[in-house]
Amino acid sequence: MENISPALLNWFYANHRILPFRSDPTPYHVWLSEIMLQQTRVSAALPYYERFLAALPDIPALAACEEEKLHKLWEGLGYYSRVRNLQKAAKIVCEQYGGELPADYDALRALPGIGDYTAGAIASISFGLPVPAVDGNVLRVFSRLYNDDGLITDPKVKRAFTARVMEHQPPAAPGDYNQALMELGALVCVPNGAPLCEQCPLAHLCQARAAGTALSLPRKAAPKARRIEPVTLAVVRSPAGVLLQQRPEKGLLAGLWQPVLWENETLTPDEARARLAALGVTCTPDAAKALRPAKHIFSHIEWQMQGYLFAADTQPAPASCVWASPEQLAAEYTLPGAFKAYKKLLAAAL
Repeated sequence: MENISPALLNWFYANHRILPFRSDPTPYHVWLSEIMLQQTRVSAALPYYERFLAALPDIPALAACEEEKLHKLWEGLGYYSRVRNLQKAAKIVCEQYGGELPADYDALRALPGIGDYTAGAIASISFGLPVPAVDGNVLRVFSRLYNDDGLITDPKVKRAFTARVMEHQPPAAPGDYNQALMELGALVCVPNGAPLCEQCPLAHLCQARAAGTALSLPRKAAPKARRIEPVTLAVVRSPAGVLLQQRPEKGLLAGLWQPVLWENETLTPDEARARLAALGVTCTPDAAKALRPAKHIFSHIEWQMQGYLFAADTQPAPASCVWASPEQLAAEYTLPGAFKAYKKLLAAAL
């Protein structure tokens, strides 16, 4: 196959989206954007990116940020391990590299939360290093370009695709080339639908287009079935605010705040009331109001939630719990997206 980079780069320079981390591609900006864009659409991530940088403009500020503030800046993006790893890496960068990311692929790859793709994106875009940055968009483009039905979740297949990517990479413009491939996959050679071949600068070379197989590519392993877990939650409100419970420091939604809940259990209102009493929270004798059911899908678990609304008089909060006013819930305590269905109720005053 002829070298694709001239046509690809010409298309990219004429058609790429104007994004803040492209306009100012410092290593920190590229790193932050790539972490935010994992599992998140560009349009959804941009407001978070701007707000995060306004609060934490450089790596030392990120390293020094209090955990609760860090979580609050990330609230709504989900996958909170991303931001925890971001801060872990920032602390290492401050200790070992003077607060600036190293211009070295292997050193970047060794930092928490930075994998092959993110290291390649930073190294090529910010430092001009001739390394690959192969994400799902790039794998899709190359599986169609070569009409290759190799299983892209197979590490051997991914390595073979990466070698092809590097065969076409121009040494003088590795960052632009990597971004052009990502952009082509995001805007033209799209997932979950027919590729926009009439807009593609590589359509005349695309073997899947010629063979009529583009819609069947790339080939992926079948996803594993998610585990279904029942969850019962209690929204307890008092004149002091709503009762929030902090999750353990490790595991799912580590360190974040939630209404009091019981995982893998389906409780009646009386059973939930008794559990609250055992924690030291005495609810008024009013009948509990059933909340509408909701579900939340994590990568490997699906929570099927039911819940009840209880009222309580002012009293001390149990261990690992706080009474949070609506203002505190908005400004201080990070509520994961898993509880989006109940957020208005949690934020309401008694």
